[in-house]
Amino acid sequence: MDPQKKAPSLVDLCINLAIENVRYIGSVSGLDSNLLERILPHCNITQLTRIENCSKGTDLSPVTDKLWKRFYEMEYGVDNATRVIERMQQKKVQFKWKQLFEAKKKEREEAENKISKKLKQSYAESLVEKQSRQTRMTTKIPPSKRGFWGGSGSSHLTNYKSPLMKKAKVELLKSPEVINHKAVKRTFQSSSTSIARSVAAPTRPNNSSRINGASSSRSFNPISRR
Repeated sequence: MDPQKKAPSLVDLCINLAIENVRYIGSVSGLDSNLLERILPHCNITQLTRIENCSKGTDLSPVTDKLWKRFYEMEYGVDNATRVIERMQQKKVQFKWKQLFEAKKKEREEAENKISKKLKQSYAESLVEKQSRQTRMTTKIPPSKRGFWGGSGSSHLTNYKSPLMKKAKVELLKSPEVINHKAVKRTFQSSSTSIARSVAAPTRPNNSSRINGASSSRSFNPISRR
């Protein structure tokens, strides 16, 4: 330890310890304002509010008023704080900065709640309108359209399915089973045609056969007896 450096006093040690544990401080009633001037500036809004609420019966505004002004400027802007000061001067009134901070906080919360309520109402109305349009569209039945093959249905659905049907049809026609079936069918049709033609054609008698038959009949005529 440097002998030239002054050792911290007991008060300084206590203040430093209080600052390090300021989140645990409750009531500060009875403490000297000089000590509070060194400790309370290290509090945030929640901690300072808790200390003031716990220190009932003790007016801490001489120490905390400037702290609340700083919080006001941090939360709502320096320009807003300046306008508040000007209004108080014009109206010749004086309010503590804690009161101004809480009033501004309440005003902002009410404005946010109002905006949130309007947004919810607008969303609910738009949802009702959307459901109403869907109901009108559902209850209105479009006229049926007869397709090319005589069936009824939507042209949009037909157009949508047409490429898939064409592709499936092409693949089916190219399959070996269909090709073999067509070959067998052609062979069967060719055989049937030949048989039908042979059955339908009449059999014409041969001229030479008729002549031979006639001559034979004449040669076998019995000889008349004299």
